[in-house]
Amino acid sequence: MNKRTILIVDDDAAIQFAFQKTFSSMGFDILTAGDGQQALDKIQETCPDLVFLDVAMPGMDGLDALEQIKTEHPDLPVVIITGYGNMETAIRAMQCGAYDYLTKPLDIEKVRVTAQRALEMREMRRKINVLQQKLEDKSHEGRTILIGKNPRMQEIFKKIGVLSTSPNTTNILILGETGTGKELVARVIHESGPNADEPFVAINCTVLPETLLESELFGHEKGAFTGADRSKPGKFELAGKGTLFLDEVGDMPEALQKKLLRVIQERCFERLGSNQSIPLEARLIAATHHNLSDAVQKGTFREDLYYRLNVVAINLPPLRERKEDIPLLATYFLQKYGERFGKKINQIDPEAMELLMSWDYPGNIRELENLIERAVALERGSVLTRQSFPLEMNSTTEQLPFDVPILTKNFQEAKRRVIDAFEKKYLTRLLEETGGNVSHAARISGLERQSFQRLMKKHNITSSQFRRK
Repeated sequence: MNKRTILIVDDDAAIQFAFQKTFSSMGFDILTAGDGQQALDKIQETCPDLVFLDVAMPGMDGLDALEQIKTEHPDLPVVIITGYGNMETAIRAMQCGAYDYLTKPLDIEKVRVTAQRALEMREMRRKINVLQQKLEDKSHEGRTILIGKNPRMQEIFKKIGVLSTSPNTTNILILGETGTGKELVARVIHESGPNADEPFVAINCTVLPETLLESELFGHEKGAFTGADRSKPGKFELAGKGTLFLDEVGDMPEALQKKLLRVIQERCFERLGSNQSIPLEARLIAATHHNLSDAVQKGTFREDLYYRLNVVAINLPPLRERKEDIPLLATYFLQKYGERFGKKINQIDPEAMELLMSWDYPGNIRELENLIERAVALERGSVLTRQSFPLEMNSTTEQLPFDVPILTKNFQEAKRRVIDAFEKKYLTRLLEETGGNVSHAARISGLERQSFQRLMKKHNITSSQFRRK
């Protein structure tokens, strides 16, 4: 794997040496430049992965250099170095697109952490850009797409590849919590098989009473029951040589379980009110959020039917166990709903993505999709931020204002970071509740307005981002 390169732009040789010593020991290649123009030349020649840029330099200053860097290399993270207390410059730098800022005298541990986070953000954006390109290059418009780099999902993709060549008589059981994408997987299996041009027919076993469900599955002849004023084919028949997807089969009434078992065993069925046997030519894919082996033990699901359905099992992991897939899925949904609503929202900023990564998703992928759909529908800008998502997400995900690595630091550093995180969260919540009214928020906090504003500057918070539109 190629080493990553960090460019240090500072006219102070001591600062350059300190950075070189710090990052060389971490395995990075280090480049240095003494002014803004040298920095632009080196970026053009070497394409570094990260830039630390001092503001006060001879010739072209840091802010001018930053503006040009972000114009020519918008995805290159730049961390600004500024003098202690020079918050105006730091805020202007952030507005120009800087990833973060550091104040002198430099805290080496903070330098390390900032570099690591900036590089992780760059890698995440790279992967997202690759995914977007793949989605744009899809030549099979209308085909169902499965997304995931999680090892368990990769194994599922391989299994689907094997199933695409298996006969239609191979029954499949998809297991997973609500919202994990069971029907999506069923559709991909169907579209990957030799009968992809045949119908894909789905029925949910929980939405209809038993008598109607039986009629929907088997079909009926005219006069088969009260209200049957015409003949109607059922789902078994409509599926033809394609796929019949039985969703939430674990909730199927016991009497229907017995009839389904007979259809599977004999590969034929009759419409209600008819003795004429119709061959079953479709593949059966069943799905449930229940643990069917437990249901068998409890006597609520037939053991013989369970084994007939469970020829090949696919266990879908919940989203909380495949969090590395969240950026890929979120980006896919961002593109999907951006196009649907006619909005040019081109990215999810790093803090918002961190928020999405930290949520537990009891509703799984369906919940993530709903969050992105809602955010895109309401967003007026071109980027989704933390404020684009529900307030309860922003509050719940920060119950602990520090992460595990902080516990390895000395007490004072750990304490400082916890206090910083609390201050930022506290200010954000107050400004959200007051619609960005600083005076009102300061009164609620019990702080003088000037003290409240100093804290806002410290954490690079502006009132405009909370004003209600």
